[in-house]
Amino acid sequence: MLRSILLRLVLPIALASCVVAFFGVPYVDKLLADWFRSDVQMRAQLVMSSMQQPIAQMIASGDRPKLRTYLSEITNDKRLLAIAICGTDGRPIVETELTPVTVSCASAIDPHVPAERVVHLPSGSVQISRFAFDRAKPPYDVLLVHDLSFVDRRQRTVRDFIVVFVGITVILLALLIVLAAWLQLRRWVNMLIGDIRGRRFLDDAESPRSSVPILSQVRQVLAEIEQQQRLEIDFRENWTPKALRQVVENHLDSAQVLIVSNREPYIHNHGADGRPIVQVPASGMVTAMEPIVRACGGVWIAHGSGSADREVVDRDDHVRAPPDNPEYTLRRVWLTAEEEAGYYYGFANEGVWPLCHLAYVRPEFRASDWRAYQEVNEKFAEACASEATTDSPVVLIQDFHFALLPRLVRKKVPKATIALFWHIPWPNAETFGVCPWKSDILLHMLSADILGFHTRYHCQNFLDTVDRYIECQIDREHMTVTHQGHVCRIAPYPISIEWPPRWLKSTPDVATCRAEVRERHGIGANVFLGLGVERWDFTKGIVERFHALEVLLDRNPRHRGRISLLQIAAPSRGQLPAYQALQKQTIAEVERINAKFAEGGWQPIVLIGEHQSPQRVFELYRAADFCLVNSLHDGMNLVAKEFVAAREDEDGVLILSTFAGASRELPEALLVNPFDVTETADAIEAALRMGREERRGRMRLMRRTVKENNVYRWAGRMLMDLARIRQRQGLPSIAQRRAADADA
Repeated sequence: MLRSILLRLVLPIALASCVVAFFGVPYVDKLLADWFRSDVQMRAQLVMSSMQQPIAQMIASGDRPKLRTYLSEITNDKRLLAIAICGTDGRPIVETELTPVTVSCASAIDPHVPAERVVHLPSGSVQISRFAFDRAKPPYDVLLVHDLSFVDRRQRTVRDFIVVFVGITVILLALLIVLAAWLQLRRWVNMLIGDIRGRRFLDDAESPRSSVPILSQVRQVLAEIEQQQRLEIDFRENWTPKALRQVVENHLDSAQVLIVSNREPYIHNHGADGRPIVQVPASGMVTAMEPIVRACGGVWIAHGSGSADREVVDRDDHVRAPPDNPEYTLRRVWLTAEEEAGYYYGFANEGVWPLCHLAYVRPEFRASDWRAYQEVNEKFAEACASEATTDSPVVLIQDFHFALLPRLVRKKVPKATIALFWHIPWPNAETFGVCPWKSDILLHMLSADILGFHTRYHCQNFLDTVDRYIECQIDREHMTVTHQGHVCRIAPYPISIEWPPRWLKSTPDVATCRAEVRERHGIGANVFLGLGVERWDFTKGIVERFHALEVLLDRNPRHRGRISLLQIAAPSRGQLPAYQALQKQTIAEVERINAKFAEGGWQPIVLIGEHQSPQRVFELYRAADFCLVNSLHDGMNLVAKEFVAAREDEDGVLILSTFAGASRELPEALLVNPFDVTETADAIEAALRMGREERRGRMRLMRRTVKENNVYRWAGRMLMDLARIRQRQGLPSIAQRRAADADA
């Protein structure tokens, strides 16, 4: 506080004194100069008056020697430096010996030269006074040159006096202010101690009036500390975007955050009129990551796959996102058709995707696809290095498209803190051994500081895989792998969604959504509505859910006309034969089952095979009586959590596959084996019969889980673990300590 008083009072006084001295000294200089020069001019007139008659007589008689002697006697005065008598033709008649060269008679007859002027000579300043005697016979001019060096000396003396006076004044004022501030501060501290001892700290009314402002400041500081503590509590109980930003600022020292994924959060495609339109892709990864990037800022690096993506970026391939309220930068990386075919459709989706999912689709591995996968990973590593504005950014790599990226980024940015999150399951060691390049993939992944999976089971599978194929040190107790001195932490981070989802702000209430969705898709008001929202993928169990509905209608004919399944299937990877076959099979099964059971205008299955906006999807969640998530194998499946988050009315039933990671967190759902269509049919039957109170009890528990374990908590835990790793890396090792001791 004393420092604050000094800054507030002493510093302004010092600045004001400097300003006064800066402007006041030149003013005093000018005032003194004018004063002394007026005095010299008056003296010149007196001298001229006293010698006017003798000079006139000697000039008239032409006695120049006598005149020179006379003028020399007069210039014995130290202040009168020289006298020059000039003719009207500009030539000197008589000049004393000390007449300066720059003082010429030519200037005496120049009408433009003032009668009184100051000339600055190398030896000092002089004042020249000219007196014209035009009526004398012969006419002449007299120049009196006075030495002004005494004026300069007096001005310097006065200037030094003023500066010293101002300096002493400032020092005295500062000492007085400091003394007064110290006495006042001591008085305030004594009053504050008295208030605390007298238990008056929390009650202003009982405190002396003069101590209230101090207590207010103390309470404000305590409130800030309490707020900080609440944020720390939020890190463990109620994660929010603000709490996540606090992690980045306080725990990561505001480090730059780079997100890397194949799929971009916003795609620009050409609309019907040829203009770019924005679309949000159907992706669980995008659903989870986009709120994180909005909270942390930074740069999201992704493949620019939209037909109009190139038209909206700047020269650095950047575009701000989200489009309606930009909060971060999206950097697009361009791939050729051959690179996309080999890296994305080939190795990633025909190789790694079926390898990691137990959906009984044979993975395809081709050497050309592997080379494309390596090249694209290298291209994204270059993008990370170019986007890094510091030598130690935080790089969050997403999913199986970039298994090689941790090592590639480590080579280009050695001090980067890297986390790779694997959004899909990790198979057992024997299954992963099918991959021809398994060792290369594992070694590149282990260059990360953290490898994250959805469940502990997937973490154990990864450790078993590393144990079988890589020579390294595995610590199963602490879930770490050490390879060539680098420690990689393996940890489960169950991914989630933002809470509350931002799409709910503009979504109508449940009753309105039910009416609009049923009218839009031709579903009767009394029909029990089931919902499936998926990408068109063989891991999602779409055909199996149709078969379960068929079993239900075969077994219980009374449900015909009373239940419909609205299936949203967003097209995905349609260039691959397995996905083309799945789409044909799905459409054929829908047509067969609908033809088998259709009555009047009712159809048991309504298939929407096109992309739906997030806004439209949340309307469907609110309109449905139950949501069926029967993935054959899934890392997490965020559709289940989105359905729960959308049901603010605490109604609706979630039917969930035990092979989806979400089943570990949402045991209140009706859990089913998706390969057993009879069990799934029984779950649909149970959803039809479940009472309102049971539905509310189950949904309330699931909503509490999703709220507490939201996506900010997921990212916050990972970032805090990265922060601890960064802090440990900053500590000196034993070898470094020994080297330092040896140097000392």
